[in-house]
Amino acid sequence: MVSEIRNGVDMKKNLLGLALALSALLGGCAGTGPTTFIHPAFDFGYVEKVAVIPFENLSDDQGAGAQATRYFLTSLLAAEAFEVVEPGEVARALEQFSLVRTAELTEEQVLALGRELGVQAVFLGSLSESSTVRSGSGTTYVTAVVARLVETDTGATIWSAAHTEDNRGFWSSLLGTGRKSQSEVMRRCVDQCLRTLIR
Repeated sequence: MVSEIRNGVDMKKNLLGLALALSALLGGCAGTGPTTFIHPAFDFGYVEKVAVIPFENLSDDQGAGAQATRYFLTSLLAAEAFEVVEPGEVARALEQFSLVRTAELTEEQVLALGRELGVQAVFLGSLSESSTVRSGSGTTYVTAVVARLVETDTGATIWSAAHTEDNRGFWSSLLGTGRKSQSEVMRRCVDQCLRTLIR
């Protein structure tokens, strides 16, 4: 009888230890959220109409910047928080001002774009990483996005977010379940950034 009780206590201890180890492992695998800045004194109710400037691609993945821009624009439209200028109008204005390095617009350029497009703020961004790492157990996709909202009266940044996302996960590694595709990883990365501004 005593040995049975001891065996039961030992089993409970083992199960508790396993649960604690699993919890710690899951905590270690959890990703961190975006790094965010929101201007503490700015009245965001002032911003009604915005433009999304095409994201600059700083990665080696050709075409990834345009893809990130499309995902960002789609999520922004779906949120219905602002009136958004059509991409064709934005492209026309950028061409008119001969702007190429869109992630590094000067204050004067931002103000000029604001007047031309009739917007209170513009979204600028860059795709700093879009890479694929192959390993024996599968493929890991990594995406890193930096986005900011600049108001067009003074050229001040009123919101900024940076986030890195990948398709690694505890359960997919442990159980060999399917991982997210590269496009899903990018879409989630963009959404995580935008949700820090629009909830």
